[in-house]
Amino acid sequence: MTHPTPIRAAEQVVIIEAARAYVAGIGPIDLSNAGTLVGHLMAAETLLMSIVAAFEDPTERAAA
Repeated sequence: MTHPTPIRAAEQVVIIEAARAYVAGIGPIDLSNAGTLVGHLMAAETLLMSIVAAFEDPTERAAA
């Protein structure tokens, strides 16, 4: 893995901070509301995919 460029490092920080802000803003969850739970799970999955993409080695993506 190569060292990230400053722009790439900034992108990683922005994505991690977005995930932190989302988690901090969730608050109490009504566990009996399936729609709310599914919404939170979908949002978490999207954030995790964004985090993975930000930390992937660009040379590995090009080779795939």
